[in-house]
Formats: sequence, C-alpha cells, structure tokens
Amino acid sequence: MLRRVVICIALVVFGISAGHAAERLRHQINPVPFAHTPCSVLEEGPCTPSYCGVFSTWPCIPEMNYPYGENLQLTIMTVPPQDQAAKYKKPDHDLDTIGDLFQALRSCWTPPPADDGREGMQMSVRFSFKRSGEMIGAPRMTFATSGVPADTRTTYLNAIDASLKGCLPLKFTSGLGGALAGRPIAIRYVDNRELGKRAEKP
Repeated sequence: MLRRVVICIALVVFGISAGHAAERLRHQINPVPFAHTPCSVLEEGPCTPSYCGVFSTWPCIPEMNYPYGENLQLTIMTVPPQDQAAKYKKPDHDLDTIGDLFQALRSCWTPPPADDGREGMQMSVRFSFKRSGEMIGAPRMTFATSGVPADTRTTYLNAIDASLKGCLPLKFTSGLGGALAGRPIAIRYVDNRELGKRAEKP
C-alpha cells in the first residue's frame, strides 16, 4: 500500500515537472535575426523588441521579424541627401526585406512639376499591400502642411497616388508578401526642392 502511495506521488511530481518543461518549451523564443536575448519588460535589457505589457507572463516578440515596429513608417525626400542616394535606387531583385520595400517606395516617388509644387510641402499617407504586391484601396491622407490651399493638397495627393500606382504591383518574395499583407504603411513625403518664389503662390 505504501509503495502504491509513493509511486502515485512520484508520478504526480513527474507530471508537474513535465508540464512545466513543456510550458517553457512552448514559450521559448528564438531571437534570430536579433542579437539580443528576449526578456520581459520588467527585466534589464537589451532584449528582443516586443509589444508585451507589464502584466505579460512570458516574453514575446513582434509578429514580424523586422525591427521597424508594428506600423511601418517611412520618410521620402524629393531631393535625397547625398549620403542616402543609394537608398533611392530601385532594387534589381524581388523585394525580400523591409529595407528592399522602402528602397522601392523611395524610387517610385515623382513629385508634382515645379510650377505646381510648394517648397517645404509635407504630406503623409497610409495604406496597405496585398500579398500579391498590389495596394489595398487608395492611399489615405493623414497629414498635410497647415495653411496649404486645397488645390495644392489635391495636387500632391494625386502625385502620390500616381507614383505608387506606377510601381505596382511590387514583386514581393513569398515570405515578405505574407508578412506585409494587410499591415499599415505610413509614408511622409517631403518636398525639399528649392522652388523659390513659386512656394508663395496662392
């Protein structure tokens, strides 16, 4: 009888230990491609970028394996800085990383003609891609320089729409297409051309 009790206790302890081990394996995180060790928000860094809350039991990682955050944000200058000229050249291969995507989007931008442009004009749009590389709907304006006439805003929004449509569909690899599908992308366009007095047009 005593032997049965001991065996039962041993089985219960073994089962609990196995359960904890399985739980640890289930929550184990491979930090690749990041070099840091994953940790929770209550532990010291560095750790894998995450969106865990302070009440999360386990560390977690972004749904995408790219360190750009949940919302992909990009600034495109009409005149690229000299040290960033390479980032504005269209990739010569299927887009496989977020860097490739940003490079392709930068290379797509064609601003309005100088006579219709406004120096210092900024406009932000938001949109998403399908897995196939096509855009879901038209880009939606989320910001425009204050005090700009409505026709100027329309001119820039039309230029952004035409520039994006002129590049579509983008050629994603299957991995990037699956990771990007439906995710919001925000682009801020900055017209940093020196347009002189044309910027003062009513």
